[in-house]
Amino acid sequence: MAFKQLIAALSVVLSLQAAQAAVVKSKRAACSNGASVSDESCCAWFDVLDDIQQNLFNGAQCGAEAHESIRLVFHDAIAISPALEAQGQFGGGGADGSIMIFDSVETAFQANVGLDEIVQLQKPFVAKHNVTPGDFIAFAGAVAMSNCPGAPQMNFFTGRAPATQAAPDGLVPEPFDDVTKIINRVNDAGQFDELELVWMLSAHSVAASNDIDPTVQGLPFDSTPGIFDSQFFVESQLRGTLFPGSGGNQGEVESGIPGEMRLQSDSLIARDSRTACEWQSFVNNQSKLTSDFQFIFLALTQLGQNPDVMTDCSAVIPLSKPIPGNGPFSFFPAGTSIADVEQACASTPFPSLTTLPGPATSVAHIPPPPGA
Repeated sequence: MAFKQLIAALSVVLSLQAAQAAVVKSKRAACSNGASVSDESCCAWFDVLDDIQQNLFNGAQCGAEAHESIRLVFHDAIAISPALEAQGQFGGGGADGSIMIFDSVETAFQANVGLDEIVQLQKPFVAKHNVTPGDFIAFAGAVAMSNCPGAPQMNFFTGRAPATQAAPDGLVPEPFDDVTKIINRVNDAGQFDELELVWMLSAHSVAASNDIDPTVQGLPFDSTPGIFDSQFFVESQLRGTLFPGSGGNQGEVESGIPGEMRLQSDSLIARDSRTACEWQSFVNNQSKLTSDFQFIFLALTQLGQNPDVMTDCSAVIPLSKPIPGNGPFSFFPAGTSIADVEQACASTPFPSLTTLPGPATSVAHIPPPPGA
């Protein structure tokens, strides 16, 4: 979706919301817990919420299970290709739960390495609560994000029918893909442009490696992996060393910060002339970060679906906690400074940030989900 189309679409949505507000309010249903929702069917999701917060997310934590649940949303949704459909081939169903229904096929794809663990953790909840895999993946991802302080208020719609076919291989971008290939892939999937690609990658603010390099596990992509903030966009622009691109280091860049991992694709997108200024725009700009990610998450979870026949159950999703301390703000990790930034945006100077005091310290690893 081109940027101008996006602005127009958002304007239409806001106008419709204003016009329909009184009608929606009069039609809201009350659940047994006292919550007000848009439709009575949403009430059942409160039981799912209580269950996964306690038994999947370890008491509503923004840990490895939450990170992998967010990653699962993207890998399920982006596997759709109108270009393949136009050639008479099956192009995948988008956000339809195929990665869970046909997990023996899709989690074997190179791009989906490591997702078999979170799929196996989520499957029992799908069976227990008798919901569709597509709806559950979107729900778990929204709840997972809400567990991370600083995250936007997430949206969740129901109504995804179970997938009937596995998605084709090759539709999920990989860390060693070049920038043009990744831009073309997301454009094919949902007419997303290069700016919206950057918005998608905001999810890496609360992410860590899982089987990207078989020799290490749980290396975060920034120094605040339990907080949805803009540190990922700062630290991915610091100097690093590109690995050769083969073997266990394929798709990695040495981050320059002990204990961190940087994906090669993130490093390249942060420095590409088509995306660098949008990447930098998130530094010290929490409001833009949250609003843009809120939009793109909803768009991803509706790929392959008809939004007009879906039910808005967003009221079930909890609000995230505020960022602790004096945040949100961006900073240079201890031992780094503006001198370490590889300035890539030609039109705007890099923001002036403070450096944390003290010697450089290693970022703690995040234990992978059980069974990883």
